[in-house]
Amino acid sequence: MLFKILNNLDDPAHPLLGPTLWGLKAWGIWQPNKGFSTIIYNIIHILAIIFVLTQYIELWYIRSNLEMALRNLSVTMLSTVCVVKAGTFIVQQKYWKKVFDNVTLLEKNQQSKDDEETKKIIMKYTEYSRKLTYFYWCLVTATVFTVILAPLVVYLSSYERREEIRNGTTAYPEIMSSWAPFNKTRGFGYWVLVALQSLICFYGGGIVANYDSNAVVLMTFFAGQFEVLSTNCAKLFGNGQEYISYKEAVRRIRDCHEHHVQLIKYSKILNSLLSPVLFLYIIICSLMICASAVQLTTV
Repeated sequence: MLFKILNNLDDPAHPLLGPTLWGLKAWGIWQPNKGFSTIIYNIIHILAIIFVLTQYIELWYIRSNLEMALRNLSVTMLSTVCVVKAGTFIVQQKYWKKVFDNVTLLEKNQQSKDDEETKKIIMKYTEYSRKLTYFYWCLVTATVFTVILAPLVVYLSSYERREEIRNGTTAYPEIMSSWAPFNKTRGFGYWVLVALQSLICFYGGGIVANYDSNAVVLMTFFAGQFEVLSTNCAKLFGNGQEYISYKEAVRRIRDCHEHHVQLIKYSKILNSLLSPVLFLYIIICSLMICASAVQLTTV
Protein backbone atom coordinates (compact mmCIF):
# COMPACT_ATOMS: atom_id res chain seq x y z
CA MET A 1 0.00 0.00 0.00
CA LEU A 2 2.77 2.40 0.97
CA PHE A 3 4.81 1.61 -2.14
CA LYS A 4 1.72 2.13 -4.30
CA ILE A 5 1.23 5.59 -2.79
CA LEU A 6 4.90 6.45 -3.31
CA ASN A 7 4.78 5.24 -6.92
CA ASN A 8 1.92 7.68 -7.52
CA LEU A 9 4.38 10.50 -6.83
CA ASP A 10 6.24 9.71 -10.06
CA ASP A 11 5.62 12.35 -12.71
CA PRO A 12 6.15 11.59 -16.43
CA ALA A 13 6.79 15.30 -16.98
CA HIS A 14 9.70 15.12 -14.50
CA PRO A 15 11.08 11.53 -14.54
CA LEU A 16 13.73 12.11 -11.86
CA LEU A 17 12.28 14.98 -9.85
CA GLY A 18 8.65 13.84 -9.51
CA PRO A 19 8.62 13.04 -5.75
CA THR A 20 10.87 15.93 -4.73
CA LEU A 21 8.89 18.49 -6.74
CA TRP A 22 5.68 17.11 -5.22
CA GLY A 23 7.12 17.58 -1.73
CA LEU A 24 8.43 21.06 -2.44
CA LYS A 25 5.06 22.06 -3.87
CA ALA A 26 3.11 20.46 -1.00
CA TRP A 27 5.07 22.55 1.52
CA GLY A 28 4.66 25.69 -0.55
CA ILE A 29 8.25 26.54 -1.45
CA TRP A 30 7.99 25.44 -5.09
CA GLN A 31 5.40 27.78 -6.59
CA PRO A 32 5.29 27.26 -10.38
CA ASN A 33 1.72 28.56 -10.61
CA LYS A 34 0.55 31.78 -9.01
CA GLY A 35 -2.86 31.87 -7.38
CA PHE A 36 -4.77 31.85 -4.12
CA SER A 37 -2.85 28.84 -2.80
CA THR A 38 0.41 30.73 -3.29
CA ILE A 39 -0.89 33.57 -1.10
CA ILE A 40 -1.89 31.09 1.63
CA TYR A 41 1.50 29.39 1.50
CA ASN A 42 3.34 32.70 1.72
CA ILE A 43 1.24 33.72 4.73
CA ILE A 44 2.24 30.44 6.40
CA HIS A 45 5.91 31.16 5.66
CA ILE A 46 5.57 34.64 7.18
CA LEU A 47 3.90 33.18 10.28
CA ALA A 48 6.78 30.72 10.59
CA ILE A 49 9.26 33.61 10.49
CA ILE A 50 7.27 35.39 13.21
CA PHE A 51 7.39 32.24 15.34
CA VAL A 52 11.18 32.08 14.99
CA LEU A 53 11.33 35.71 16.13
CA THR A 54 9.37 34.73 19.27
CA GLN A 55 12.05 32.12 19.96
CA TYR A 56 14.71 34.84 19.86
CA ILE A 57 12.56 37.04 22.12
CA GLU A 58 12.32 34.16 24.62
CA LEU A 59 16.08 33.68 24.36
CA TRP A 60 16.54 37.32 25.36
CA TYR A 61 14.28 36.94 28.39
CA ILE A 62 16.01 33.77 29.65
CA ARG A 63 19.56 34.86 28.84
CA SER A 64 20.51 34.88 32.55
CA ASN A 65 19.74 31.14 32.82
CA LEU A 66 22.57 29.49 30.89
CA GLU A 67 21.03 26.01 30.75
CA MET A 68 17.67 27.24 29.44
CA ALA A 69 19.34 29.65 27.03
CA LEU A 70 21.51 26.94 25.49
CA ARG A 71 18.52 24.61 25.16
CA ASN A 72 16.58 27.40 23.46
CA LEU A 73 19.51 28.22 21.18
CA SER A 74 19.87 24.64 19.93
CA VAL A 75 16.26 24.57 18.70
CA THR A 76 16.16 28.20 17.56
CA MET A 77 19.13 27.65 15.26
CA LEU A 78 17.34 24.74 13.57
CA SER A 79 14.21 26.85 13.19
CA THR A 80 16.31 29.60 11.63
CA VAL A 81 17.72 27.17 9.08
CA CYS A 82 14.19 26.05 8.17
CA VAL A 83 12.89 29.56 7.45
CA VAL A 84 16.10 30.49 5.60
CA LYS A 85 15.73 27.43 3.37
CA ALA A 86 12.11 28.26 2.64
CA GLY A 87 12.82 31.96 2.10
CA THR A 88 15.82 31.54 -0.19
CA PHE A 89 14.04 28.89 -2.26
CA ILE A 90 11.03 31.15 -2.84
CA VAL A 91 13.15 34.23 -3.60
CA GLN A 92 15.38 32.29 -6.02
CA GLN A 93 12.46 30.50 -7.66
CA LYS A 94 13.41 31.37 -11.25
CA TYR A 95 16.92 29.93 -10.84
CA TRP A 96 15.58 26.71 -9.37
CA LYS A 97 13.19 26.50 -12.32
CA LYS A 98 16.13 26.74 -14.74
CA VAL A 99 17.86 23.83 -13.00
CA PHE A 100 14.68 21.71 -12.89
CA ASP A 101 13.88 22.39 -16.55
CA ASN A 102 17.42 21.51 -17.62
CA VAL A 103 17.35 18.24 -15.66
CA THR A 104 14.04 17.21 -17.22
CA LEU A 105 14.94 18.28 -20.77
CA LEU A 106 18.32 16.55 -20.70
CA GLU A 107 16.94 13.28 -19.37
CA LYS A 108 14.04 13.22 -21.84
CA ASN A 109 16.43 13.79 -24.74
CA GLN A 110 18.67 10.96 -23.55
CA GLN A 111 15.75 8.60 -22.96
CA SER A 112 14.47 9.23 -26.49
CA LYS A 113 17.73 7.94 -28.00
CA ASP A 114 18.53 4.28 -28.57
CA ASP A 115 21.41 4.14 -26.08
CA GLU A 116 20.94 1.31 -23.58
CA GLU A 117 24.10 2.15 -21.62
CA THR A 118 22.92 5.70 -20.95
CA LYS A 119 19.45 4.47 -19.98
CA LYS A 120 20.98 2.01 -17.48
CA ILE A 121 22.96 4.81 -15.83
CA ILE A 122 19.85 7.01 -15.62
CA MET A 123 17.82 4.13 -14.16
CA LYS A 124 20.56 3.41 -11.61
CA TYR A 125 20.81 6.94 -10.20
CA THR A 126 17.02 7.40 -10.38
CA GLU A 127 16.47 4.31 -8.20
CA TYR A 128 19.17 5.50 -5.82
CA SER A 129 17.53 8.93 -5.60
CA ARG A 130 14.12 7.39 -4.88
CA LYS A 131 15.45 5.19 -2.07
CA LEU A 132 17.42 8.06 -0.56
CA THR A 133 14.45 10.45 -0.73
CA TYR A 134 11.95 8.09 0.86
CA PHE A 135 14.38 6.97 3.56
CA TYR A 136 15.18 10.57 4.46
CA TRP A 137 11.49 11.48 4.55
CA CYS A 138 10.89 8.60 6.99
CA LEU A 139 13.84 9.69 9.12
CA VAL A 140 12.62 13.29 9.34
CA THR A 141 9.05 12.14 10.07
CA ALA A 142 10.32 10.01 12.95
CA THR A 143 12.37 12.95 14.22
CA VAL A 144 9.36 15.29 14.13
CA PHE A 145 7.19 12.87 16.13
CA THR A 146 10.05 12.36 18.59
CA VAL A 147 10.35 16.11 19.17
CA ILE A 148 6.58 16.53 19.58
CA LEU A 149 6.22 13.58 21.97
CA ALA A 150 9.35 14.38 24.01
CA PRO A 151 7.45 16.52 26.60
CA LEU A 152 4.97 13.68 27.12
CA VAL A 153 7.82 11.24 27.68
CA VAL A 154 9.40 13.64 30.18
CA TYR A 155 6.07 13.97 32.00
CA LEU A 156 5.40 10.21 32.15
CA SER A 157 8.95 9.14 32.95
CA SER A 158 9.28 10.93 36.30
CA TYR A 159 6.83 10.65 39.20
CA GLU A 160 8.55 13.52 41.03
CA ARG A 161 8.23 15.73 37.96
CA ARG A 162 4.51 14.96 37.71
CA GLU A 163 4.00 15.86 41.37
CA GLU A 164 5.91 19.13 40.94
CA ILE A 165 3.74 20.00 37.94
CA ARG A 166 0.54 19.17 39.84
CA ASN A 167 1.43 21.36 42.83
CA GLY A 168 2.54 24.21 40.57
CA THR A 169 6.26 24.32 41.44
CA THR A 170 7.27 23.29 37.91
CA ALA A 171 5.79 24.28 34.57
CA TYR A 172 4.54 21.74 32.04
CA PRO A 173 7.31 20.57 29.68
CA GLU A 174 7.27 22.39 26.34
CA ILE A 175 8.15 21.25 22.85
CA MET A 176 10.17 24.36 22.05
CA SER A 177 11.16 27.43 23.98
CA SER A 178 9.30 30.44 22.59
CA TRP A 179 7.73 33.64 23.86
CA ALA A 180 3.95 34.07 23.95
CA PRO A 181 1.79 37.10 24.90
CA PHE A 182 -0.20 34.94 27.35
CA ASN A 183 0.42 32.47 30.17
CA LYS A 184 1.98 29.50 28.40
CA THR A 185 2.93 27.45 31.46
CA ARG A 186 -0.47 25.85 32.17
CA GLY A 187 -4.14 25.80 31.27
CA PHE A 188 -5.60 26.81 27.91
CA GLY A 189 -2.56 28.89 26.94
CA TYR A 190 -0.28 25.88 27.31
CA TRP A 191 -2.39 23.70 25.01
CA VAL A 192 -2.66 26.49 22.43
CA LEU A 193 1.13 26.73 22.38
CA VAL A 194 1.51 22.93 22.17
CA ALA A 195 -0.80 22.84 19.13
CA LEU A 196 1.04 25.75 17.51
CA GLN A 197 4.48 24.28 18.14
CA SER A 198 3.35 20.87 16.84
CA LEU A 199 2.27 22.50 13.58
CA ILE A 200 5.59 24.36 13.41
CA CYS A 201 7.43 21.05 13.87
CA PHE A 202 5.55 19.52 10.92
CA TYR A 203 6.21 22.66 8.87
CA GLY A 204 9.93 22.69 9.67
CA GLY A 205 10.27 18.94 9.17
CA GLY A 206 8.62 19.18 5.76
CA ILE A 207 10.86 22.06 4.69
CA VAL A 208 14.03 20.26 5.79
CA ALA A 209 13.00 16.89 4.32
CA ASN A 210 12.06 18.27 0.91
CA TYR A 211 14.81 20.89 0.58
CA ASP A 212 17.58 18.50 1.58
CA SER A 213 16.32 15.55 -0.47
CA ASN A 214 15.94 17.83 -3.50
CA ALA A 215 19.53 19.05 -3.10
CA VAL A 216 20.91 15.51 -2.82
CA VAL A 217 18.85 14.26 -5.78
CA LEU A 218 20.20 17.08 -7.94
CA MET A 219 23.76 16.30 -6.84
CA THR A 220 23.12 12.66 -7.70
CA PHE A 221 21.83 13.75 -11.11
CA PHE A 222 25.01 15.67 -11.91
CA ALA A 223 27.19 12.78 -10.71
CA GLY A 224 25.20 10.39 -12.92
CA GLN A 225 25.36 12.72 -15.90
CA PHE A 226 29.13 13.02 -15.61
CA GLU A 227 29.19 9.22 -15.71
CA VAL A 228 27.09 9.36 -18.89
CA LEU A 229 29.48 11.95 -20.32
CA SER A 230 32.46 9.75 -19.48
CA THR A 231 30.83 6.81 -21.24
CA ASN A 232 30.05 8.90 -24.33
CA CYS A 233 33.61 10.25 -24.42
CA ALA A 234 34.94 6.69 -24.39
CA LYS A 235 32.84 5.98 -27.49
CA LEU A 236 33.92 9.08 -29.47
CA PHE A 237 35.89 7.09 -32.05
CA GLY A 238 34.09 3.78 -31.69
CA ASN A 239 35.15 0.61 -29.93
CA GLY A 240 37.80 -0.38 -32.47
CA GLN A 241 35.50 -2.78 -34.26
CA GLU A 242 33.28 -0.28 -36.05
CA TYR A 243 33.96 2.36 -38.66
CA ILE A 244 33.36 5.94 -37.51
CA SER A 245 33.38 8.58 -40.22
CA TYR A 246 35.01 11.95 -39.72
CA LYS A 247 31.60 13.65 -39.76
CA GLU A 248 30.20 11.27 -37.12
CA ALA A 249 33.29 11.72 -34.91
CA VAL A 250 32.96 15.51 -35.09
CA ARG A 251 29.26 15.24 -34.20
CA ARG A 252 30.05 13.08 -31.17
CA ILE A 253 32.75 15.50 -30.02
CA ARG A 254 30.35 18.42 -30.43
CA ASP A 255 27.62 16.61 -28.45
CA CYS A 256 30.01 15.73 -25.62
CA HIS A 257 31.32 19.28 -25.48
CA GLU A 258 27.79 20.72 -25.36
CA HIS A 259 26.81 18.17 -22.69
CA HIS A 260 29.84 19.13 -20.58
CA VAL A 261 29.16 22.86 -20.94
CA GLN A 262 25.54 22.41 -19.86
CA LEU A 263 26.52 20.32 -16.83
CA ILE A 264 29.11 22.87 -15.70
CA LYS A 265 26.70 25.77 -16.23
CA TYR A 266 23.83 24.32 -14.22
CA SER A 267 26.01 22.76 -11.54
CA LYS A 268 27.38 26.27 -10.92
CA ILE A 269 23.83 27.61 -10.64
CA LEU A 270 23.00 24.84 -8.14
CA ASN A 271 26.16 25.64 -6.20
CA SER A 272 25.19 29.32 -5.99
CA LEU A 273 21.72 28.35 -4.72
CA LEU A 274 22.98 25.99 -2.02
CA SER A 275 26.10 27.86 -0.87
CA PRO A 276 24.35 30.50 1.33
CA VAL A 277 22.44 27.79 3.22
CA LEU A 278 25.57 25.66 3.62
CA PHE A 279 27.46 28.71 4.93
CA LEU A 280 24.70 29.20 7.51
CA TYR A 281 25.09 25.54 8.45
CA ILE A 282 28.79 26.12 9.15
CA ILE A 283 28.02 29.03 11.47
CA ILE A 284 25.26 27.13 13.27
CA CYS A 285 27.37 23.98 13.66
CA SER A 286 30.15 26.08 15.17
CA LEU A 287 27.71 27.65 17.64
CA MET A 288 26.24 24.25 18.51
CA ILE A 289 29.67 22.74 19.17
CA CYS A 290 30.47 25.64 21.51
CA ALA A 291 27.07 25.33 23.22
CA SER A 292 27.53 21.57 23.68
CA ALA A 293 31.00 22.11 25.14
CA VAL A 294 29.60 24.62 27.64
CA GLN A 295 26.77 22.25 28.61
CA LEU A 296 29.20 19.37 29.13
CA THR A 297 31.50 21.44 31.33
CA THR A 298 28.65 22.77 33.48
CA VAL A 299 27.06 19.39 34.23
